[in-house]
Amino acid sequence: MAQENVISQPKYATVKMYDTIRGMMDDVCTHDADTVAYRYFEGGEVRDRTYAEFYEDVKALGTALCDLGVQNDHVAMIGNNSYPYVNVYLTMVQSAGVYVPIDKDLPEEDLIHVLDHSDSVAVFCDARYIEVFQRNRERLPKLQYIISVEHPEAGEGYLSYRELLEAGRAAYLAGDRRYDESVGDPAEMRMLVYTSGTTGMSKGVMLSEHNLISCVCYGLEVSDVWDTCLSVLPYHHTYEAIPGLLVAIHEHCTVCINDNLRHVLKNLQLFKPTYIYLVPAFAEMFYKKVWANAKASGKELALKGLIATSNAMRKIGIDKRDVFFKSIHEAFGGRLKKIVCGGAPLRPELGEFFTAIGIELFNGYGITECSPLVSVNQGDTLDCSTVGAPLRCVDLHIDDPADDGTGEICVKGDTVMLGYYKRPDLTREVLSEDGWFATGDYGKINERGQLLITGRKKNLIVLDNGKNIFPEEIENCISAVPYVQEVVVFGIKNADGVETALGAEVFLSQDKLKEKKVTNPEEALKKDIAKACKALPSYKHIARIFIRPTEFEKTTTRKIKRSSLING
Repeated sequence: MAQENVISQPKYATVKMYDTIRGMMDDVCTHDADTVAYRYFEGGEVRDRTYAEFYEDVKALGTALCDLGVQNDHVAMIGNNSYPYVNVYLTMVQSAGVYVPIDKDLPEEDLIHVLDHSDSVAVFCDARYIEVFQRNRERLPKLQYIISVEHPEAGEGYLSYRELLEAGRAAYLAGDRRYDESVGDPAEMRMLVYTSGTTGMSKGVMLSEHNLISCVCYGLEVSDVWDTCLSVLPYHHTYEAIPGLLVAIHEHCTVCINDNLRHVLKNLQLFKPTYIYLVPAFAEMFYKKVWANAKASGKELALKGLIATSNAMRKIGIDKRDVFFKSIHEAFGGRLKKIVCGGAPLRPELGEFFTAIGIELFNGYGITECSPLVSVNQGDTLDCSTVGAPLRCVDLHIDDPADDGTGEICVKGDTVMLGYYKRPDLTREVLSEDGWFATGDYGKINERGQLLITGRKKNLIVLDNGKNIFPEEIENCISAVPYVQEVVVFGIKNADGVETALGAEVFLSQDKLKEKKVTNPEEALKKDIAKACKALPSYKHIARIFIRPTEFEKTTTRKIKRSSLING
């Protein structure tokens, strides 16, 4: 691959480097053993677990897995975010085995496929999956153990996580050190993650411990965290599992485990975090909630004026955001300093708004195959129209760039995967012999060395006039229409299957339609979309608009499945 448009190097903070996750755990337990590692709900109450107590649980569970004889095998986990989930995860990634997180919302057929394809010999799960696995035992010939993280005692055909934990604890205290001696090579596969993908069957991404630890250490060089995190996103996803959970261990932070997505705002006030990892859908929800509350209380104009005043004062070195926007900060718990967004495109307006009120919003770019972080914005060069600069441990280039500098983003370095599990053919398609990974994402680099994401290669629309169009750019414009809740832009095909024009399928917010007093949505939408896209070239204008009755189907990380189009 020709290396074009190489990114210039950003500023890097000094960060302590580790070779292994055990090294991080040993360090935190040496210096901050009594710091609360996890806060979580149990029996309707909030429980605390210190780092010392958590490491004891890791060693106890690891010893129990040695008793089962699976410490060097593939062990899967599926279920809601919970303390046992974190315990299983951190036990396996510090072993010589392979940890397999599985999307809890997969259809049964896909779930069974992933569990079988991953060669998992044991699976930890919420109680609701036990019957599914038992019913499909003949299709899971390698599976030896089903372990419930919810049942206090073993039952017919399954073991109990709690009983295993206590049995392992007793054995470890009695001198059993098999888990301590079960140490894997950091260069070998330690985590097998199946891409959630919006279409088609998922692929098993092989990540080494070196991949994971590189993401943590080098990621912190460009984006630091504070002392307390509210953990919201699903743990099967690398974004929350690695930059979220592992970074917290490196920094000796407290992770507060959110119990339900409907409770995020309530739990922000309960746990009072200083930082949080989110996908843009949540940031969008927070943004709309603030403005809805301001409008309902008759303070919308006052808020706009206060933001303008605050921005002007900051330009001359006076920062009163903590005073001006105190009521908004209190709605988020009063201590929130940083929101880190990833997993999908982010509207730049959101970054500008949160920065204006004193809660920095940083966005980055990642992909599962890169463990997952590739680039992230930094404080002194924060620009949410970009995804920042790359980690120091990776090289990045734009392959075969067009006249405007846009081309496929390619990555090489310490966070790039080992390959796809049992699919050398698919690995060869994206990973060159000299280590360059073709992401399938298109982008370009600005004059400040920051990466801009243009769109997904697989979503590219090629019109009959030869124009190449990334729908994400147009969707971003249409999303600015206040009552448009969701939108997907697609190519309209003629009878010969050739894309000749653009269509947009939208889902509208009924509340916003009422608020804006829109009586004819079809007519208003046509005018407002034309206005939103006015600055775009004429070939990027929308020819047909479809209003859908329901939301788009989404992945567990709130990405719209483009295959769920009704009229596309």
